[in-house]
Amino acid sequence: MGVFKDENEVDAYLGGIFRLAAAKDDLAVKFVNSGVVLRIHYTDPTALLTVDMPNKTVELGTASTARPNVQLYMTADTGNQFLLGKVNLAAAMARGAVRAKGPVPKLLKLIPLARQLFPEYEKMLTEGGRTDLIEA
Repeated sequence: MGVFKDENEVDAYLGGIFRLAAAKDDLAVKFVNSGVVLRIHYTDPTALLTVDMPNKTVELGTASTARPNVQLYMTADTGNQFLLGKVNLAAAMARGAVRAKGPVPKLLKLIPLARQLFPEYEKMLTEGGRTDLIEA
């Protein structure tokens, strides 16, 4: 059993941090300019997030009409650990803990921007009463 109870909780936290990024003017411009439309296939629990950076949208499920140019496959736990700064995404890909399709170098260039969100993610977990996810 993973650390998140269901896809809605995955969306609230893992999707929520992307929504926060889209609202932060300094980061949003850089994410928009990346041209990345990221689809993340999470397992344990199963959840599908589509992060359309150019259009500043994050959608849960299969209804998204955005066409991804990068796709990631990982457990929701791995996504949580990455956003806490505990997982190196490139190393996780090399080990097979994260699989990727599409122009991965384009995505890897966004990691320094994502690191700016790590404190916000931890704050989001704390405010949501999920400090257990910080220690997981």
